[in-house]
Amino acid sequence: LKVTRRTWSDRDFDWTKTNFAVFRTTWDYFTRFDEFIRWMGKASRQTHLLNPFKLAQWNLDKHYLLDLQRKGIPIVPTSFIRPLTKTTLRAELEKKGWKKNAVLKPAISGSARHTYHLLEKNLENHESIFGRLIKEESMMLQPFIQSIVDKGELSLIVIDGKYTHAIMKHAKLGDFRVQHEFGGSIEVIEPSDDAIELAEKAIAACPYPPVYGRVDMVWDAEDQLVISELELIEPELFFRCNEDSAKKLAQAIKGYISASS
Repeated sequence: LKVTRRTWSDRDFDWTKTNFAVFRTTWDYFTRFDEFIRWMGKASRQTHLLNPFKLAQWNLDKHYLLDLQRKGIPIVPTSFIRPLTKTTLRAELEKKGWKKNAVLKPAISGSARHTYHLLEKNLENHESIFGRLIKEESMMLQPFIQSIVDKGELSLIVIDGKYTHAIMKHAKLGDFRVQHEFGGSIEVIEPSDDAIELAEKAIAACPYPPVYGRVDMVWDAEDQLVISELELIEPELFFRCNEDSAKKLAQAIKGYISASS
């Protein structure tokens, strides 16, 4: 396979000159969402995107969590608030009974953009932030998951429908965000059979088969594993933690190309 590397926003590159384009590190898309959506729609008519365009479109918005839940996949309890809804954080949290400990974030986001830990003592301070954000985008509320602080967030990489390797992401002391931008760290682990089964079931529940994906999960208040997120567009796949995983992805891509020919 002849391969080149380009940024999605390279206006000089002709996407009709390549047969397939694999998403890897489009980590600025959630700050340029409208521009990215326009590019993705146009590029999908010029080449074949991997993961496929319709799957990427589905995965952009965390409303997909409700689709997974409807298919029997356990998720972190999640409440969505539509743009321009006339409400307050306090009212929404009281509806769900999460008033004393919850997390607010946008339905379309990444790298913990506008992610806030809500407590009774800081709720009023976040009302103005929420009021500004809800005018422009869908927001979501979830109960705060204590196990993220106590244990970490488990990430399983799944390539061609099969588990390959896993890492545990830890937040730095005093924080709950596990992303490296906020001081988070990772640990290579061997997950339980239950975690592997849940990851593969979550991938199988997607509306279109992913070539690759990362399944993030946490332990809920009953110590049961639940899905916090599926990363199907541009996930960090932690190749450095598993020597064979990059080759497995290459084989999966080659298989997808062969099947599409």
